[in-house]
Amino acid sequence: MSDLKNMDPEVFNAIKGEEERELSKVVLIASENYVSKPVLEAQGSVFTNKYAEGYPGRRYYGGCEFADQVENLAIERGKKIFGAEHVNVQPHSGSQANMAVYFSVLKPGAMIMGMALPHGGHLTHGATVSFSGTLYKSVSYGVDRKTEMLDYDEVERLVVEHKPKMLVVGASAYSRVFDFGRFRKIADRVGAYFMADIAHIAGLIAAGVHPSPVPYADFVTTTTHKTLRGPRGGMIMCREKFAKAVDKQIFPGIQGGPLVHVIAAKAVAFLEALQPDFRDYQQQVVKNARALASVLVQDGFRIVSGGTDNHLMLVDLTPKGITGKEADHALDAAGITVNKNSIPFDEKPPMVTSGIRLGTPIVTTRGMREPEMKIIGDLICEALANIASPARLAGVREKIKVLCSRYPMFALEKAGV
Repeated sequence: MSDLKNMDPEVFNAIKGEEERELSKVVLIASENYVSKPVLEAQGSVFTNKYAEGYPGRRYYGGCEFADQVENLAIERGKKIFGAEHVNVQPHSGSQANMAVYFSVLKPGAMIMGMALPHGGHLTHGATVSFSGTLYKSVSYGVDRKTEMLDYDEVERLVVEHKPKMLVVGASAYSRVFDFGRFRKIADRVGAYFMADIAHIAGLIAAGVHPSPVPYADFVTTTTHKTLRGPRGGMIMCREKFAKAVDKQIFPGIQGGPLVHVIAAKAVAFLEALQPDFRDYQQQVVKNARALASVLVQDGFRIVSGGTDNHLMLVDLTPKGITGKEADHALDAAGITVNKNSIPFDEKPPMVTSGIRLGTPIVTTRGMREPEMKIIGDLICEALANIASPARLAGVREKIKVLCSRYPMFALEKAGV
């Protein structure tokens, strides 16, 4: 990066600072992951220079023969991973993937039903501050107050009552398995389309660690980062009969030229996801999440819904008398990156919250296992017991640095994946 350092030292220094942050902190953001060097190399390639509006074999620009190659690779690998009939790898984000699906079969004002944002849902599943809640009528379902898990009978009751045109399934902060077959039956009761947004759990599904919605859903959307461990971007899978409508909505509907360099990186990440070690990785992600949750429970924290089946957990801080905002700040000072997060039926505002969300994709990518989860869990407990003591937080920070020094960012690549 010597050219960048000489030309723009400010950006160079910001990049180096980010490298140091990622190297020296334990990152437990459930929606983030560390990509491999091959993925970084593909995304930083000369495909950055190329305009390729349209689709392989049907471009509006010349010189797209190699762009066609990488997009076809990404498409075919995506189909192989998930068993999908049709794949579109051009969405710039999961939100745009969802938008394209809605636009493909719904008219403005149609009703959609998704998981309530305060219960773990996503903005684009009908939240009023999102386009999804502005262009469409929205009704939400949530979790049971006692179990903090989905009550499928209640979801069915709401669907029958409101008769949405599309039933949306997926979440950004739900730690349990989705019964996609049951959702299909519920959608069929009112003739609704069924869309599964698997942005958070795509990697788990790819490895067979979580059931797949592909056999049941009309549309499946995902991001390509998070557990799938690719570049930041989106993807749509759908039944063949919806293929033309979906493709038309991505381009020319809501996007211009695709980001070919990102598509190339998606293709690389998908190849990585097809390797046998990827299943081992995803299994370890879940093992690590359960191990970390166990440590926190032993120290008196409460895990929403009583545990986790996937890569994340919501930690209720109410028993400790602290807020998510306070915990977020204290843990950051201690070298542990998390995010404050509302818990179901939270009485505190979204910028304060009663909880934090923790995820294990990154620490697992770095090669950490259950023994390291015990160390991390104990250090979280130590930090949150001493949020008013800068000295104690600094002490935890030094322990975190020592731990991180044992697990470089690209440990997975060194292991041969």
